[in-house]
Amino acid sequence: MAGLIPQNFIDDLLTRIDIIDVVEGYVPLRRAGRNHQARCPFHDEKTPSFTVSQEKQFYHCFGCGAHGTAITFLMEYAGMNFVEAIEDLAGRAGLTVPREGGDARKESGTGELYEFLEMIVRYYQRQLREHPEAWRAKEYLEKRRISAEVAVEFELGFAPPGWDNLLKDLGGSESANRRLAGAGMIVQRESGGYHDRFRDRLMFPIRDQRGRAIGFGGRVLQDDDTPKYLNSPETPVFHKGRELYGLYQVRKQRKSHGRLYIVEGYMDTLSLAQYGIRNAVATLGTALTREHLEQLFRHCQQLVFCFDGDDAGRKAAWRALEISLPLLREGRQVYFMFMPEGEDPDSFVRTHGLKQFEDPSRYLPLSDYLLNNLKQDIDLSTREGRALLVEKALPYLTKLPAGALLELVLKDIARDTGLPADKLGLLLKEKQPPGGPRPRRVQRPLPRQPDATLVGKAIRLLLHHPGTARLDLPTEDLAGVDLPGMGFLLELLNFIKAQPSITCAGILEHWRASKYGDRLNELAAMESPLTEQDEIESEFLSIMDRIRQAHRKRERLRQTRDIRNIEDLRRFYGSETGGLKH
Repeated sequence: MAGLIPQNFIDDLLTRIDIIDVVEGYVPLRRAGRNHQARCPFHDEKTPSFTVSQEKQFYHCFGCGAHGTAITFLMEYAGMNFVEAIEDLAGRAGLTVPREGGDARKESGTGELYEFLEMIVRYYQRQLREHPEAWRAKEYLEKRRISAEVAVEFELGFAPPGWDNLLKDLGGSESANRRLAGAGMIVQRESGGYHDRFRDRLMFPIRDQRGRAIGFGGRVLQDDDTPKYLNSPETPVFHKGRELYGLYQVRKQRKSHGRLYIVEGYMDTLSLAQYGIRNAVATLGTALTREHLEQLFRHCQQLVFCFDGDDAGRKAAWRALEISLPLLREGRQVYFMFMPEGEDPDSFVRTHGLKQFEDPSRYLPLSDYLLNNLKQDIDLSTREGRALLVEKALPYLTKLPAGALLELVLKDIARDTGLPADKLGLLLKEKQPPGGPRPRRVQRPLPRQPDATLVGKAIRLLLHHPGTARLDLPTEDLAGVDLPGMGFLLELLNFIKAQPSITCAGILEHWRASKYGDRLNELAAMESPLTEQDEIESEFLSIMDRIRQAHRKRERLRQTRDIRNIEDLRRFYGSETGGLKH
């Protein structure tokens, strides 16, 4: 079927991905012996029973039974479907997802759209270098102190003045015009025909996390022109509520940052990069969304929102606080930095310097920002005022996940109001919406009985230690072994030998939709008693020898039964006919 993702690509992808990195983007993990542990994200618990094995690339909760691979985790926890999970992991690995019998993206037109948008990026870059009017864009960049190196890194371009420059260069035919319109780069006139969407603007290409061009932002070169900033419309590949300007450049550095700054515009991102702050991103002319924050938390556990100190900045900051609250699981931190009156991040860095911009003492923690705003204009010297603080706080506290931060905020409110923290906790439970927090899909605990057969033990050992299949083990004599599960064991052996770097997770995903899938997950969830390679190999060879012995014993029994059956037949016919004739 055209558009299916090849199984061998999924197998290879899982050898490139570390489940620890995937899960830790959502849940803080702690090392515990050979594995990592956390409180389970799929059910409420006080002591950690959620285990992630780096060796097996598999997670399992001994409390609720949730289990699976990195793909399963993205599906069950992040709410992705199977294809979205594969796309997400491929993006992390820098891979493009192929399709069997053709590329599903090309069939839907998105593959062609990505290619066409790359041509438009090159077109605007060429105009910035060559167009007679481009000096105005260069003059503006010099005024904002943006170097040529930063301009090249962010692939800045120039949309010349005029109504049909892009149309003339990349349009012309009806099909070409349809492509330009599908990319959001031209607008249809009411009187018929088209005109360029972007005219006389500095152009900012927007790339997704995988580096694909998906849209553009454009800034006027004279501040009295309107609108000052113009963005591409939503298209099949461009969704403003999911994308962040500059995130691709942050990822491209392939280094971890202690924090990420979220600023309000393209030029803020460029200006901070110019001063050495290479960990800033911007929203795309739209309000911050939950999807934005989930993306950012996958890269960094500490986010700093940089807002203007005016009414609009404070309104945007409060909106960011409301979206952040339910996402503040252990380890995640959100801070706010408000610019002085009349300044933005660009002017602040130029005026006060990089050291002061990065000074953590200037960052206001989300919990302080929340409490300060809630207490504003409330007289805490009166009972009525203290009761009002509780009533105002509870709707926000219901959004905070259970954990240390919630407990500490409750203690602060208890101190300010005189109401004991445990009483506040009871009021908080009453305020919880019906059904509590959004339920997650929880799996039943897996059976933990030992393997019942030699074949089951061999499969379990291979699943936990796939490298064992590389032993110089003759398997020709095993083809005729008549034991339950033997056909699958041989299939598994051959599969691992063909893919020497396959992991436990790769095996599970390879047979995800098969009749063996559930049993393989059960075996993967069991702890392996062996850790040393010599012990593992010796045990596997011993199991295979015992399988051969069991087969030979069954064959002898079968032959004995056959002989007995023949003797019975002879006796039967002999008694009926006076004896069998030979």
